[in-house]
Amino acid sequence: MQAGVSTASLFMRKNNEDALPLLEELGVNVAEVFLTSFSEYGYPFADLLKKRKGNVTVNSVHALNTEFEPQLFNKHPRVKADAYGWAEKVLESAQALGAPYYTFHGTSRVKRASRSGANDDFPSMIAGFEELTDFCKQRGVTLCLENVEWSTYNRVGVFEKIASAVPDLGGVLDIKQARISEYPYQEYLKEMGARLKYVHISDVDERGKMCLPGRGTFDFDELIRRLKDVGFDGAVLLEVYNRDYQDYSQLKTACDFVSELIYKHK
Repeated sequence: MQAGVSTASLFMRKNNEDALPLLEELGVNVAEVFLTSFSEYGYPFADLLKKRKGNVTVNSVHALNTEFEPQLFNKHPRVKADAYGWAEKVLESAQALGAPYYTFHGTSRVKRASRSGANDDFPSMIAGFEELTDFCKQRGVTLCLENVEWSTYNRVGVFEKIASAVPDLGGVLDIKQARISEYPYQEYLKEMGARLKYVHISDVDERGKMCLPGRGTFDFDELIRRLKDVGFDGAVLLEVYNRDYQDYSQLKTACDFVSELIYKHK
């Protein structure tokens, strides 16, 4: 396991082309690149990031999913084709940066009935994930479905149903989103199991306000132990909001806190 930072944590503070050099300067070795808009998808922006990332290893790319990901499942061929065009560009970015993974949300559960899952059409969802996972695999990237309270994987059980029919689908465990969904993260972790590729982490204080790991009440020692128990050995990435810390150096301090726990459990 290795601790790192998502550039989402620097959103509105540093653009990606400046965020990666900052992380290298801080001594953060692993990152997820959160691509923030259409202008950042594909070449030539990916080449710029490649030149500026230094020795930082890019674990994964993450798009602003509502811009196109829901339409990858659209039944209208023209709408779907346009969405796949943008997905192609995101994968170009992953390829240029050497990132093996694409953090994926999928559909948006806007209406109440969609949140409950009462109308989930799993045969259709599975067909869509089969197509998209193969599309990514052909480009050397693993599609990784993240648990997100307002999106496809919004509750325990969804991943198991899709992944059982889509063997190349990976998983991303997001601690914050598990908290919001009110399902224990342990249940998501158990469901993903060996399919888990990396983790997004954050902490929360006594008032329920999100903060950097090590500054709140979340039991990271238990998390690392449980990750070890399922054989996980991937990236553990800080993903917080820019208001959750004051100084950039605090990101490194949080990474060091997690790294010490990882070392403790070797």
